[in-house]
Amino acid sequence: MNNVIIKASRNTETAPQNTASTQTVAFSHYNNISAQLPVDPSTGEIVVGSIKEQVKQCLTNIKAIIESTDHVMDDVIKLTIFLKNISDMDAVDEVYAAFFQSYLPTRTTVAIAALPLNDALVQIEALISNGEGTAPQAPCALIKLARNTDSAPISSTSTQTVAFSHYNNISAQLPIDTKTGELVAGGIKEQTTQCLNNIKAILESINHDMNDIVKTTIFLKNIADIEAVNAVCATFFPSYVPARSVVNATALPMDALIQIDTSVSHGDGTPPQLPEDTRLLVIEASNTDNAPIMSCSHTVAFSHYNHVAGQLPLDPKTNVLVTGNVKAQATQCLNNIKAILASVDHVMDDIVKVNIQVKDIADIDAINAIYTTFFNSNLPARTIIGVAAIPMGALVQIDAVVSNAESTPPQA
Repeated sequence: MNNVIIKASRNTETAPQNTASTQTVAFSHYNNISAQLPVDPSTGEIVVGSIKEQVKQCLTNIKAIIESTDHVMDDVIKLTIFLKNISDMDAVDEVYAAFFQSYLPTRTTVAIAALPLNDALVQIEALISNGEGTAPQAPCALIKLARNTDSAPISSTSTQTVAFSHYNNISAQLPIDTKTGELVAGGIKEQTTQCLNNIKAILESINHDMNDIVKTTIFLKNIADIEAVNAVCATFFPSYVPARSVVNATALPMDALIQIDTSVSHGDGTPPQLPEDTRLLVIEASNTDNAPIMSCSHTVAFSHYNHVAGQLPLDPKTNVLVTGNVKAQATQCLNNIKAILASVDHVMDDIVKVNIQVKDIADIDAINAIYTTFFNSNLPARTIIGVAAIPMGALVQIDAVVSNAESTPPQA
């Protein structure tokens, strides 16, 4: 069924191009934009100047890509900002707000170990509303629902939740006590609980619950905390565990130990869709014996998208890291994703967005040599970051967002 709805993969000369990714890949009612570095497209070089100049260039590149597809910046649903220094957040905020006229999208901000170009201080990726849909869907004047609740921390630089079509995107939640505006006391367990309670409060404010989450990305200061985090998560997801990726952050806002990002199913849709048309769409969580055993679902499909959990270079027969260099490990990660997709009757060319974490940012060229061989048509949008650590001591971890043309069925 992967040929029912056609992906719109596009590049523009007004923004930097990359031989290993497509600038923008639209599918159904969303458009995925590759992470943008502060590169001047006319010279191919990093812009000279401070963090403010680099943020402006990243956002200018995103704006150019968006405008090349007849969209505007206020169509942005979510931004993820990767910083070399978390102390640059205030400078980012000064530049950032000027690019939006009507509202601020949901947002995640995190400091990481390295970016693809040595002199880059920032990298920004974006998710865009795509009301016209992709062929053969007819255009539809879909309306975003941007909302905040007093039951969770409110930020002056982002909206808590922005729903569009059949997905709801929530700003990454820090372990902030809503009543005090401060980090909760305690260690990783207490902070994880607070992050999840904040997410739960936001969901309940829009008549959703934790079981509507399809994907979580967990940003951790200490990768060794993952087992403690998993134990807390299990109490919030007793019967169903969303797809998940774990990212090692060098720093998080407010010096938190953890931050959690979520994508949520939104069966009720956004106006002018009628709730009764789509409310009964179900989440399809799936696992396969042909990929490594995980503490979360391998893949979670909802509506026209399918979310694949972060894959480590584990041999599915042994659940042990494969031996060899980064090429061998990247190959295993991609083979695991390929096996998961095959188990749900999809192929690698159905992927619209890929996220790659590497232990050594210098390994990008080696990974690209393997990566491009897994695709036969246009390459997906992509984000690459360098991190200080990956679970199990791996050199690379890869997750993916996949087109799901057949959609998910209504409940019987």
